[in-house]
Amino acid sequence: MSVHLATLARAGLIRSERRSRIINYRADLDQLKALTLFLLKDCCGGKAELCEPLIAELVPCC
Repeated sequence: MSVHLATLARAGLIRSERRSRIINYRADLDQLKALTLFLLKDCCGGKAELCEPLIAELVPCC
C-alpha cells in the first residue's frame, strides 16, 4: 500500500503527515477536483457536453 500512497503523494493528489512511526495521508481535494475536471473535459471523444452534468457538480456556482 505504501508504494501506491507514495505515487499519489508524488502526483500531488494526497499529502502526508508523519507522527512518530505513523504516517497519516489526506486527499488534496483541490488537486483531485482539478484532475477530475481535466479528465471529464477530455473524455467522450472531445464531446464535453456529454459530461456537462458532472462538470457542473464539480464547479462551484460562485
